[in-house]
Amino acid sequence: MQWPTVTAVIPTLNEADNLRWLMPRLTAVDEIVIVDGESADGTVEVALAIRPDAKIIVEPPTGKGSAMRRGMAAATGDLIIMLDADGSMDPAEFDAFLALLCRGYDVVKGTRYACGGGSDDLTGLRSLGNRMLTRTANLLYGQRWSDLCYGFVAMRRSAVERLCLRSTGFEIETEMCVNAVRAGLRIAEVPSHETERRFGESNLNTFRDGWRVLRTMVRLRFQGPLAPAGEPAPEPLPVLSALD
Repeated sequence: MQWPTVTAVIPTLNEADNLRWLMPRLTAVDEIVIVDGESADGTVEVALAIRPDAKIIVEPPTGKGSAMRRGMAAATGDLIIMLDADGSMDPAEFDAFLALLCRGYDVVKGTRYACGGGSDDLTGLRSLGNRMLTRTANLLYGQRWSDLCYGFVAMRRSAVERLCLRSTGFEIETEMCVNAVRAGLRIAEVPSHETERRFGESNLNTFRDGWRVLRTMVRLRFQGPLAPAGEPAPEPLPVLSALD
């Protein structure tokens, strides 16, 4: 039996110090795709010094969603795992995500709120906002997710086209979840522990990006199921929750 190949997709913008921690820990993946937003701190040079085999894509910084979509399009692995460059997501957790993909799930999302998960980084305001947005998404889409706004996500490369992703900002994490439901894909949650960003400051804006998440989930709810042109939408499959 041939093992599936794995691509890590990492959007970056001035993350040189964090990549010094992250890149040596990406030993379990076959391919690394870094989409860099024209960093001025030597991010690309640091990445290549540690992993000369990394695939580098440099483009203007138009948003996290744009970078992730570009990285997914460039990935060649059977399985894709997406993580932030700030060192808050531990590659030691990859196996839990990939194991569920190998069991037949199409999309696996991390959750900081299940047993075994947690966060050293979430402020009270961000945690409250995330819980409210997650509850709203569950009501709109009939799901039982515990964490909507977390960018540690893995999926089969064959699922990328079916997700029809269009987002340009942080709301892409929500679009992945709701479009997986709309496309009838099998989606699972797995516990994950988020640490604090190791260096620098986040580009996330709580109110601006929270509004974009809410607008995205409401807009997509009324657009109907996703399916290839001329084919009926597949029957929805059950969600495996880490809380079950």
